[in-house]
This record gives sequence, structure tokens and C-alpha cells, in this order.
Amino acid sequence: MRFDMNLRQRLEQRMVLAPRMIQAMEILQLPLMALQERIDQELITNPVLEIRQTAPENPADETAEETPASIAETERELVIRDDGGNQEDFERLGNLVDRWDTYFEEAAAWQRPRVAAGEPDPKTEAIQNAPDRGATLQDVMLADWHLEDAPPRALELGELVIRNLDDDGYLRIALEELAREAEPPASVEEMEDVLARVQRVGPIGVGARTLQECLLLQLATDPLFGDGPGALPDDALEVRLIRDHLHDIEANRYPQMAKALGVEIEDIKAAVETIRHLNPRPGAAVSPRRTPTIVLDARIEWDDELGEWRITVEKRGTPELYISRAYRRLVKRRDLDDKTRRFVARNIRSARWLIDAIEQRGDTLQRVVESIVKFQRPFFDDGPAHLHPLKMQEVADDVRRHVATISRAVADKYADTPWGIYALRNFFTGGTQTAQGEEVSWDQVRLRLKQIVEEEDKRKPLSDEALAGRLRAEGIDVARRTVAKYREELDIPSSRRRREY
Repeated sequence: MRFDMNLRQRLEQRMVLAPRMIQAMEILQLPLMALQERIDQELITNPVLEIRQTAPENPADETAEETPASIAETERELVIRDDGGNQEDFERLGNLVDRWDTYFEEAAAWQRPRVAAGEPDPKTEAIQNAPDRGATLQDVMLADWHLEDAPPRALELGELVIRNLDDDGYLRIALEELAREAEPPASVEEMEDVLARVQRVGPIGVGARTLQECLLLQLATDPLFGDGPGALPDDALEVRLIRDHLHDIEANRYPQMAKALGVEIEDIKAAVETIRHLNPRPGAAVSPRRTPTIVLDARIEWDDELGEWRITVEKRGTPELYISRAYRRLVKRRDLDDKTRRFVARNIRSARWLIDAIEQRGDTLQRVVESIVKFQRPFFDDGPAHLHPLKMQEVADDVRRHVATISRAVADKYADTPWGIYALRNFFTGGTQTAQGEEVSWDQVRLRLKQIVEEEDKRKPLSDEALAGRLRAEGIDVARRTVAKYREELDIPSSRRRREY
């Protein structure tokens, strides 16, 4: 085997992304809230970036060269006079050093946009308007538990139990394990007694270890059944259903339950109706799940004066950036050392790229949304039922951009429309053709499927094959497995579970 080294020439095409292009793609993909965070971070790390509070009377002033008089006045702080009276200059330069030391020590202040006197601070307003986290289930129960008249040891063990409850109110950890975690370790009997106390403190059903226990705890508070879990009558139909037939209730097996328990179907229906009024997640009433806030990136509104749809790309909270004049002048100084010049030039170049990328993001997003409105005009005019199939390549061809750019432009972005808030990506959907050759989006198929299920005879619900047949009769050719998939996406139960007796 022979190893040697040699030089060869090879001609090939290769795509190389410049840092500026990479940054532009990253900025384009960011939703509005993430863009604001990115700008705040850049303001911290890049000293040449400034926030414009008010627009200049003449925008050309930002890029125009300063007059010699203004340069001399501004740069006076950095120069020592050549005459003999230098004491004042050295004091002035000393103050300048102190000011810059303070500037770098307070670099975190770059996080906050500077606000003119008397104007509201958008950051402060955002903090004040942020929703309160609210008290958790554990917070509420611990406050009530500390008011219990119980021995210190029981209070300590009860606190251990409460801190291990999940947001739904269930105790998912075994009592044996909790007993070992206690200091000193407790017996299982002690933990059982404490758990019974805890179950009487919080919302009814909290502290249960299983769904059956949760429902029975709630059933025990009904005067028709007793005054506590131990007082529940074993022969009550509701109790028997909860203990032995929860899976049958979920599967809608009314005839099987009636035969197994020796009762009429009407009795089963009445008992199940009582059970349905119980809460399987009692802790959620105290610790509700919060829906994440959606920050809009665009608004689509009808303009009566123009007689057309008006698209507005949101810029709320996004400051207008510009490059500091002082640094632009500083980099032009001939007596500036190379290291400082490279540092300032690099930051100016980075700031220009960022400003250009933000402007390009707004322009691209505006054009993409305008194109979406053009292609999906029936949706905006008549509603969601008229959403047509649309491919990203069609919008890419319309705005003369690469399809990857369109994908980044609509990623994680939302628009406010007359029919509600929609993710921009939802306007791109596949579809099929009807027997008449009409294009129908899959969203329209889902909507029609939901309507058919709502109109069916609940005593004889349609199977997936029957639903597919109904759609085919309307000219929409779909397979049974497609119907089953869309039914699950729409959270529609199977035909057996939809049946009413």
C-alpha cells in the first residue's frame, strides 16, 4: 500500500453562505417577540447601535457628513490643545475616562430602550400587563393546611404530600416512597391517615391516587350517597360503575353494562349522566393550564375607502435602530490605533447588517402576506370553508423568492384576519379535486366531515367507511383511513362511542 501527497485542480459549484446572508435568514425566521429579544441582545453587545426616539426632520442627516465646525465641537473632548494651558484638558479627559468606565459598568442599561421624558416605557408597560402567574394548587392547599389543628408531625407529613400533588390534584407517587422520604421516615399507616386529612382540605377529589378514587371522593359528598368515602353504599349503581366499569363507560358499552349489572339501559344512562357531572381533574380549578400568548406579526383588514384588503406588518415594540454618529466619526480618525479601528469597524458592519436584515424581513413578510391574500381571496371574502389548496412554490414564484425563503417568512408567525387569528403556515394546504374538477383543500374536507357527523342519526352513527362513502357521493374521493385520520384530528369519537341508546 502506497501513501503519497499531490496537488490537483478541480472545478465544482458550491454554495457558500456569507455571514450577512445567514443573519438575514435568521432574522426573517424570527417571530415578532423573538425579534424584539434579538434586538435587545444586540443593543447590549454592540455599542454602536442606538435607538431612535423621534424621526429626524431630515433623514439625510443620519448619513450626511458633519461640518468641520460640528466635528471640531464634538471631538473636542478627545483632543488636547497644543498650547501651554493643558490643565483644563487633562481634567476634561479624566472626566471622559470616568464617564466611559461608568458606561461599561452599566452596560446592562443597553437592554432598556431610552425613553423620552413623559413618555411611557414599553418594557415597563409589558411587565405591568403580563398576566399574573396566579396561585398554584400547592400554594392554596399549603395555606389551608397550615391552619389545620393537627400535631406538628402530621403537619410536616401533610406538607410533604401536598408538595407532591400534580396540577390535576393527583398524588402520583406511592405512599411507601413518601414514607421513606420523610425525616425521620414514617410508616405507611401514618401516611394513610395524613392523606385522608389532606383529601378533606383541598377541592373535593384532590389527593386521589386513581381516577376511581377521585370520582368516589366526589360522589361521597352527595347527600344521596353518604357523608364520606367510607359511607358510600356498595350497592349504589354509580359506585359499581365507577369501581368496575369505567372502561365500559368510555367505550360506550351500555348494553354490556346493563347485562353485567342486571339493570335496564335507562338506569345505566341515568347513572352515567350523574358520573359525567363529576370532575376528573379537580386540581385544574385552582391551577388552570394557561394558553401561551400569541403575538401577531400581521393584520389583514378590509379597507372600505380603497375597496380592498389592507395588510399591515406589525412593528409594535420593535425599536428603530441607527448607528451612532460618534462611532462613525471615530472610525474615520487617522490617529486611531488599528485595534480600536477594527473593533469599531466590525461593530458598525454588524449593526448595518442587522438594520438591513430587519428592513428586509419587514419587506419580505409584507410581500408574502399580500401574495397569500391574493391567492386565498375567497377565504378572506367568504370564510374558512373557502380555503383553497396553495403551495409555497406558487407564492415563491409570485414574489420572486426562493421557496425556502417563503417557508422561513411564515414560520411561527400569525395574522389577525376577519375570521380569527391564523398561523400563516395554515394558508398553505394540500387538497384534492372533486368529480367536477374543483380544487378542494383538506381543511374543507375536514370541515365537511365534521358537518356530516353533526347531522348524522346518533342512534345509527356512520362508520369511517360510511363517512368516506358520503364524501365520495359529494365528489370528494378520500380513503377510509384518511377519514379515520381526520376524525382523530378533529377529536371525533368512533361510531361505537358516538352511539346513543
